[in-house]
Amino acid sequence: MALELFGHPFSSYTWKALIPLYETGTPFTFRDISGDQHPENEAAFLAHWPVGKFPLLVDDGVPVMESSVIVEHVAPGLIPADRDAAREVRMLDRIFDNHVMAPMQAVVAEHLPFLTPAPDEARVARAREALAKAYRWLDARLTGRAWAAGDDFTLADCAGAPALFYADWVLPIEEGLATLKAYRARALARPSVARCVEEARPYRNFFPLGAPDRD
Repeated sequence: MALELFGHPFSSYTWKALIPLYETGTPFTFRDISGDQHPENEAAFLAHWPVGKFPLLVDDGVPVMESSVIVEHVAPGLIPADRDAAREVRMLDRIFDNHVMAPMQAVVAEHLPFLTPAPDEARVARAREALAKAYRWLDARLTGRAWAAGDDFTLADCAGAPALFYADWVLPIEEGLATLKAYRARALARPSVARCVEEARPYRNFFPLGAPDRD
């Protein structure tokens, strides 16, 4: 299949789609959406998906939207065949997206001048508290597991790696949550994830809170 992935190298959800492609060694063309730098990519992207939310996969001309669906499309083996195991994977995928990625992005959005003239500290505090609650839950849930849902790298890890990479920049995982800290480190060391980290490195100045001097 001829695959094109539209996204941005610094985007957490683009990482989520890139990781399974790198995991499986699937050939694809990356179409970088960087505004004025690649107008032809942006035009093609919007022609397929006028909503304008990336990543977007195009498979032989057929658009596939939403990062979780893209992961399953390109790497169905990252979803277990066992019904109970698959439920855990899909549940954690949604938890990482909705309860780690979403509050992280809420904090980031408060520091984007074109969205808000000044951060609303009450909203920032609520988002960080939501992250703290998710961290504590995940630390307990991941105990005894090599990867998010068990012994195997799955869709849940495609979501967990980028979510925790950026969330820890917004609210560092506290030292007492050793399981979650170790999981984040293990995920960032995996070759498919490490490649995303390196490809995004030139864009760190885009992070509105200031990217930490680590990772």
